[in-house]
Amino acid sequence: MTAEARGGRSAQLKHTGLRPGWTTGACATAATTAAYTALLTGDFPDPVSITLPRGQTPAFALAVEELGPGQASAGVVKDAGDDPDVTHGALVRATVRRLPPGSGVVFRAGSGVGTVTLPGLPLDVGEPAVNPVPRRLMREHVERVAAEYGEPGDVEVTVSVDHGEEIARSTWNGRLGILGGLSILGTTGVVVPYSCSAWIDSIRRGVDVARAAGLEHVAGCTGSTSEKTVVAEYDLPDIALLDMGDFAGAVLKYVRRHPIPRLTICGGFAKLSKLAAGHLDLHSARSQVDKPFLAYLARQGGATEELASRIATANTGLEALRLCEAAGVRLGDLVAARARDEALAVLRGAPVEVDVICIDRAGVVVGRG
Repeated sequence: MTAEARGGRSAQLKHTGLRPGWTTGACATAATTAAYTALLTGDFPDPVSITLPRGQTPAFALAVEELGPGQASAGVVKDAGDDPDVTHGALVRATVRRLPPGSGVVFRAGSGVGTVTLPGLPLDVGEPAVNPVPRRLMREHVERVAAEYGEPGDVEVTVSVDHGEEIARSTWNGRLGILGGLSILGTTGVVVPYSCSAWIDSIRRGVDVARAAGLEHVAGCTGSTSEKTVVAEYDLPDIALLDMGDFAGAVLKYVRRHPIPRLTICGGFAKLSKLAAGHLDLHSARSQVDKPFLAYLARQGGATEELASRIATANTGLEALRLCEAAGVRLGDLVAARARDEALAVLRGAPVEVDVICIDRAGVVVGRG
């Protein structure tokens, strides 16, 4: 029996019994691929297949096909699987038109896709809210289609979501300064279905399997990027990876009762700042990044009152981190150390050595504790 069959992150996903879905980024990539193909050939591929970062090759049925002078549009209805995602059923469209040679791939926000208006996000102010990984996926697929048909691949891609501005009212976009609609998201292209009971049960199963295999080091990861980080740092096998998601408390409480000699917690800086502040559920619906708390930690690290004031009013945790990095204040290490203290408090003296790694959105380590 392989390690993957017995445990680890892949087995956790299967153990939940929930059907996964596709991100808005995957849907936008499929729509872009279909639209660009039609622009070059006059025919829409339906279904249209794409390749996701982890190698999956899903096929998407087209809900919309429009071919006009110098441009083509295609639309895909998002299927979020068993996840209660507010964008489930949304129609994600991409309109592709040619640009002058040397332009590359340029992204525009269509109706229902937001625009970034505040700093602190992984996109510049004024940019359409199409996140970096979906942009990369769309560029890659444009390049593949262009290469197939001998075209340069210089195009404008306008992404839109029907009723996206209305749907966005149920998200945190407005508070983050993303105005006019939704963000096009996704780092893997796959929506991992969310169920508290099923996910916590899968975490417990992962710990049990790791213990049964005699492992002495496991890692609780908040997502795929943090998983890659701990594998690179410690060369851990798949069976040692616990897909913690937002459930830091579930990992810590179960490991307290069923100890493993070493536990690494790895996740995004913003999420782990919530753990540092004492939150054990890191989901955005139940805990928020506490910027005044970050300002308090920064003062302990030597931040001036002026810097602390800017941190306390920052738009996002990432903006607070960047402000500190520019000033030479190691906020990432301070957050990681405090998160480790909180983890040890939950473990209540259980024989478990803990270390914490904070990363940014690109997977760069920004703090250790």
